[in-house]
Amino acid sequence: MSGYAMRDPTAETAAVLRERRPPPADLAGETVALLSISKERSDEFMDALEPLIQAAGVKTIRFKKPTHTKPAPDQIIQDIVASADIVVEALAD
Repeated sequence: MSGYAMRDPTAETAAVLRERRPPPADLAGETVALLSISKERSDEFMDALEPLIQAAGVKTIRFKKPTHTKPAPDQIIQDIVASADIVVEALAD
């Protein structure tokens, strides 16, 4: 893994233009973190998505926030940074 850029999904009082990071050209050898934000049915979404990603030969790791009402704890963010190259976040209801 090289570099780390945290994107802030919280509300902003003024519009901020952020450069979009390009997706990797190939997922071979990459690890995808599946982050459930703990909203209703987000685990169900990840349960359906994970086998599709794994069928493509990509490793997955699951993470879950304790509650959807607060940001992820620093330890979860650090664990994702240390172990994954890409993050998919579930926002199901």
